[in-house]
Amino acid sequence: MMEQGLLHLYWGDGKGKTTAAMGLALRALGSGKRVVIVQFLKGGQSGEIPLLAQLGAKIFRGKGGQKFVFQDERSGKGRCPGRAGTKTMTAALAEPADLLILDEAGSAWELDMVDKDLLRRAVLERPAAQECVLTAHKAPQWMLDAADYSTEMKCRRHPYQKGIKARKGIEY
Repeated sequence: MMEQGLLHLYWGDGKGKTTAAMGLALRALGSGKRVVIVQFLKGGQSGEIPLLAQLGAKIFRGKGGQKFVFQDERSGKGRCPGRAGTKTMTAALAEPADLLILDEAGSAWELDMVDKDLLRRAVLERPAAQECVLTAHKAPQWMLDAADYSTEMKCRRHPYQKGIKARKGIEY
């Protein structure tokens, strides 16, 4: 009998959403599963990406050196690259996956960076055995309603509040 794939949602204003998703990717790869990761908003060098790729994860992400959207004052709804995530997501969905991770799917939805119908179908109409992970600052209601696991990350304290910048190997 085929196992049912479940939907994981890590959301909120706290640190750890992507970290949790990548930890699950590592666990799945270690168990021989096929992993596909889409990072809608992240580019540049993040320590886990080369290792996950070496282990066999198929990774689709922003351009190298691209800033996180919240770090670029010029970005905002009017400056987002329209449906730039749609092409990336279409390519990712063509890959066979036991685990599909859609990192910052909530922001891609909110900022209209991806075809919303494509994103919703990729999640809600995925193959029955496919596990899926979504991360979001603000999760749209349909994600909250559909999630089998819903974990809210709540920021109580963050080093940014003391002026401490992101550190290689810890925050990225």
